[in-house]
Amino acid sequence: MIPSKKQMLWWGRSDPDYSRNSVVRQNLAAQGWEIRDFHPKISALGDITAALFRTPTPDVVWVPCFRQRDLAAARRWCYGKGIPLIFDPLISAYDKQVHERFKLKDTSRAARRLLNWEQKLFAKPDLVLADTTCHAEFFKNVLCVPEHKIRVVYVGADETLFSPAHCPAPRDTLDVLFYGSFIPLHGAQTIVDAARVYKGPPVQWSLLGDGPTKPACQTAAAGLTNVLFEDRIPYKHLPARVHSADILLGVFGTTQKAGRVIPNKVFQALAAGRPVITRLSDAYPQGAFSSESIAFVSPGDPHALAAKVAEWATHSDALAQRGHAAKILYDAEFSSSHIRRQLSDSLAALKTIPVSCRSY
Repeated sequence: MIPSKKQMLWWGRSDPDYSRNSVVRQNLAAQGWEIRDFHPKISALGDITAALFRTPTPDVVWVPCFRQRDLAAARRWCYGKGIPLIFDPLISAYDKQVHERFKLKDTSRAARRLLNWEQKLFAKPDLVLADTTCHAEFFKNVLCVPEHKIRVVYVGADETLFSPAHCPAPRDTLDVLFYGSFIPLHGAQTIVDAARVYKGPPVQWSLLGDGPTKPACQTAAAGLTNVLFEDRIPYKHLPARVHSADILLGVFGTTQKAGRVIPNKVFQALAAGRPVITRLSDAYPQGAFSSESIAFVSPGDPHALAAKVAEWATHSDALAQRGHAAKILYDAEFSSSHIRRQLSDSLAALKTIPVSCRSY
């Protein structure tokens, strides 16, 4: 008799194709999990909706990234059925408003209310996932999540899309590519400033995508012939664009949050076998600092970024080897097999949390 698959209820109106969700779901499926989606129209009434529609009881409920608003209802439903609840937030609402968007001062009454609200929410899951060790520390120290309820699962990359390809043929002008949504965390302005002070072999600084800081970057780049802005492209076409670049750029923002992340674009570039330059961060495993595939520069420092690009461009014959090293680093630290181990360890940890420890 073939044993039935483990059942997981994916609770919340999330985008399954978003990179974090897609990678997690692929790797959970590879471990034998059958995922059913539950999208309540009103988040606060999700438990009532689940009861009315007699939603089948799963082995575990998963609330995906950005869905803080679904936690309370999911907790009530799980509590009544004795089902463990996992939350994969990816971001903190408090962190975003205070330390990234700077809409609230941490000493303000509004910020304290937001922090108190989120601390109460983060107490509800049986397990909270963090994408880096730095975010795990933030969840513990700021959002007051007990350490034993936190596990780290890297974002990784969709390996069905991002895989190594031949390096571009030698050319007179190298393509240095940034892509993203132009949020403050990315520090795209630093890239434009680096292009302005750049002194080295010819390179084209390509900035692909759209977002709130793009207009300011375009204004700052006025008159620069070595900067090209590209419109956003469909996600399925992104790997080909990555493969056509010689050097990939990560993030260079100076915000606290920028120092706690390993961005999607870094995972994707490494998986595609492309070398990356990004800002220094404690979020990376030690192996990244000894790899020739990734270079770290000070955040918000255009001169450091320009100098590193010039160094790599001067020795462009080494870029192929750096690309090879990128895939080696990815396989060693961030691959699907590594993420599956992290997921497996995280799910196994649920067995060690007594029911009495679960918050209602």
